[in-house]
Amino acid sequence: MIVKHINKFLTFLLNEENYGIPILSVKEIIGMMDITHIPKMPDYVKGVMNLRGRIIPVIDLRLKFGLSERGYDDRTCIIVMEVHTATGNKLVGFIVDMVSEVTDILPENMEPIPEHISDLKQEFLKSLGKVKDKVIMILDSNAVFTEKEAHHVLAEVV
Repeated sequence: MIVKHINKFLTFLLNEENYGIPILSVKEIIGMMDITHIPKMPDYVKGVMNLRGRIIPVIDLRLKFGLSERGYDDRTCIIVMEVHTATGNKLVGFIVDMVSEVTDILPENMEPIPEHISDLKQEFLKSLGKVKDKVIMILDSNAVFTEKEAHHVLAEVV
């Protein structure tokens, strides 16, 4: 049997809103760890962590998306994703309020971003997925961590 992952998304919460990322982008999900602050980084770059001997930059998605900062709790997670840069693939950790589940969203349940949604949200979103009674905002992983940011942040911390 061939398993198709193209329609599978890891869903998570930020500020009570549902977001999703393609499961194939996710390397692992971990609880909060010690994060070492790096001076002169944007506020959403919380620093770096040591994940089994690899130094990985950590980005708080709440701050990246212009949401208010909130204290971390036992549900706060770091989603470790592989991002593609000009110098190769790198791991980056994204802090989210809570991971929900892995869900299938079929192409017929995906819709483009409506024009009336703010430019900030449009910048990071790829589409909207409908699952039961929820709308899940599907992130464009290349827009969440751009090539320019990757060069700046990764050059400083890795």
